[in-house]
Amino acid sequence: MQDEYHVRLGKMETLRKKGVLPYPSACERDTRIGDAVEQFEAWSAAGRNITLAGRLLLIRVHGKMIFADLRDATGTIQLQFTVDRQGEDAFEEFEKNIDPGDFLQAAGTLFLTKKGQKTLAVSEWKLLTKTLRPLPEKWHGLKDVEIRYRERELDLLANEDVLRVFRTRTALVRTLRDILDREGFEEIETPVLQSIAGGATARPFVTHHHALDHDFYLRIAPELYLKRCIVGGFEKVYELGRQFRNEGIDWSHNPEFTSLEFYWAYEDYESLMNFTERFLPEAVETVLGTTSIRFQGEDIQFAAPWPRMTFAEAIKQSCGIDILGIEKEALIRRMQELRIDCDYAGADLGKLYDELYKETVRKKQIQPIFITRYPIEMEPLAKRCDDDPRFVQRFQLIAGGLELLKAYTELNDPVDQRNRFLAQQELAEAGDDEAQRIDEQFLKALEHGMPPTAGWGMGIDRFVMMLTDQKSMKDVILFPTLKPRESSADGENEGMAKSSE
Repeated sequence: MQDEYHVRLGKMETLRKKGVLPYPSACERDTRIGDAVEQFEAWSAAGRNITLAGRLLLIRVHGKMIFADLRDATGTIQLQFTVDRQGEDAFEEFEKNIDPGDFLQAAGTLFLTKKGQKTLAVSEWKLLTKTLRPLPEKWHGLKDVEIRYRERELDLLANEDVLRVFRTRTALVRTLRDILDREGFEEIETPVLQSIAGGATARPFVTHHHALDHDFYLRIAPELYLKRCIVGGFEKVYELGRQFRNEGIDWSHNPEFTSLEFYWAYEDYESLMNFTERFLPEAVETVLGTTSIRFQGEDIQFAAPWPRMTFAEAIKQSCGIDILGIEKEALIRRMQELRIDCDYAGADLGKLYDELYKETVRKKQIQPIFITRYPIEMEPLAKRCDDDPRFVQRFQLIAGGLELLKAYTELNDPVDQRNRFLAQQELAEAGDDEAQRIDEQFLKALEHGMPPTAGWGMGIDRFVMMLTDQKSMKDVILFPTLKPRESSADGENEGMAKSSE
């Protein structure tokens, strides 16, 4: 690897001595490769001169002729260099000093080789970037999982399927925004640095602001600020952005993740279920061209409508436990009989319900279903059900064993909200570092009055996992959170192959 690095470094110095800039600023590209391929017949017949730019892949020398593959974001095309067109000096310079991985500008006309390969007959070329390290070995891709995550740029270069996953992610985010914009929602931005980490049950990251000499938290959710915007007169708002939770890392959790939340005045959770049945199938079909997907060996149908079942019904149906008629100690015994892993000594009733639900309902549900009416202990920010105050007006959409989103009718009673915060504060004082804190500014906003409102939140990463059939969130986050490791002194990267010389 080091030999390859120094060989390329020597080539760069040779080019400099000849007056060739190895990293020029200007590029005269006038055509993307995808367009050249699409318009090949017409442009080759007309002898149209075009200028392409991209990264060189394979280079094949055949005496006084060189073939190379050039790739940009839209496609790949073959280049042909000859002594007759380039001249001896330019041809020799390419042969001796240009490597796979270098970025090149190439001008010429299109033609079809005897083997039927669409090709650019290069009349002029210009080096755009001299690379000092080779690409990952093309024939085997980049297989080491840790290197793929740490050096995602190489993963994208070596594995076209990975590139497709992230382009699907980009398309999904764009589509979700487009639909919400069309529906009259307004995108707004709320603080990432917050003096109180609220809006969700999670352990926050803490940072210190030196100028203010005050600790702040990276937000765990934008919810409370978005609802303050509803108080201020907005009626339909959304935010798509990063959230941060100082918790464990596994296949379905990353400390830094992307969420979409929206809030809709004068609506409730029932109307949001109806909206979700329009919103998500449209997004899936726009991105994938179908509402039927394959996820981890299962066929999942996103065509709506979807069934609805209450939380209590789902628990009873899955494991026989009736949460309406069981005391906490008895519930713990039943959960232990089911071998459900939980910190029983420190768990409140909401935590017990949550663990029971995850193990007996959520992980087994393949097709989309709305689970509704959650116990009040599980959601301090949702409005109680009018017919049974033990439950709140909340739903989750689950599919493929994953929670895709949750939504609820927002609690806009400031007295009830304060009492819920006080209950959370007691949990925090008892040692629960995920319990929510009292946010006096939010309570003051509620006291000024918030109209009936429904809120909706979805983790983008998990949804992309499902749409692209990936096993881990790390496979859909370009640069997932990893424990740092010391770099070797020479910066050598494992799993990289030397280019063919």
